Amino acid sequence: MKVLEKTDIATRADIEQLVNTFYEKVKVDADIGYFFMEVMRVDWDAHLPKMYDFWENLLFYTGKYTGNPMLVHRKVNVQAPISAAHFEQWLALFNATVDELFEGERADLIKARALNIATVMQLKI
Repeated sequence: MKVLEKTDIATRADIEQLVNTFYEKVKVDADIGYFFMEVMRVDWDAHLPKMYDFWENLLFYTGKYTGNPMLVHRKVNVQAPISAAHFEQWLALFNATVDELFEGERADLIKARALNIATVMQLKI
């Protein structure tokens, strides 16, 4: 049996695969899924392309993302408080998804940026 080698994140298609796989896990997660499915009732057709742009911009500096994620998360926090444990679970799911699909410099970079985002969000909301 041949084992497929993982590659690094190199294209928007890779970002889309990462984001789609990650959010499939988030939707059913016992700890954080309800933020997306019940509190915000996310419109996935609108949300996913924004997330593709967000992560693609963080890795490849495309300039495609416009938005204020801090404002969105503050609104969520008013409706349902987001704890440190919630951020830890989000980060664990994100990192596990990256590790499942990719390896390399950009895979490491996106995990580092996710950690920075989670840390800043926790401090500011």
